[in-house]
Amino acid sequence: MAGAGAAAEVPHLPGARVLVVEARFHAHVNDLLLEGARRALAAAGAEASFLTVPGALEIPPAIAMAEETGHRFDAYVALGCVVRGETTHYELVAGESCRGLMELGLRRGLAIGNGILTVENEAQAVARADPKHQDKGGGAVVAALSLLAWRRRLEGTA
Repeated sequence: MAGAGAAAEVPHLPGARVLVVEARFHAHVNDLLLEGARRALAAAGAEASFLTVPGALEIPPAIAMAEETGHRFDAYVALGCVVRGETTHYELVAGESCRGLMELGLRRGLAIGNGILTVENEAQAVARADPKHQDKGGGAVVAALSLLAWRRRLEGTA
């Protein structure tokens, strides 16, 4: 998961095309994640497109579809929130959404920032999402753009 955006320097990548895929299940938490992500994207000079999906499990397939249909982006940011409940569904959603993002990053070499919060309760989610506190939305953008900057250095295009 991406670190605190406020503590990390936002790479300056004017014109970088970033797709932000947001699982809207916990709307009030996502509003905070999006606020932090938008601030970091603006600081980077990146161009963002936004896609909303129902839940965290839909984020990896949405990114894969963007790649497979030729709608290529330079980087991707996954935003969402999974709150532990009374069943094992939490483990499934948290683990599989993370695994899906890691698989895309490793197998396809995609620059992905994981801003899917996995928390015990709503108070933890708000503290992590709030741009004035842990700013995990901004941190996910920093993670994705840092990977993109690294790829460009490796390719000699930075």
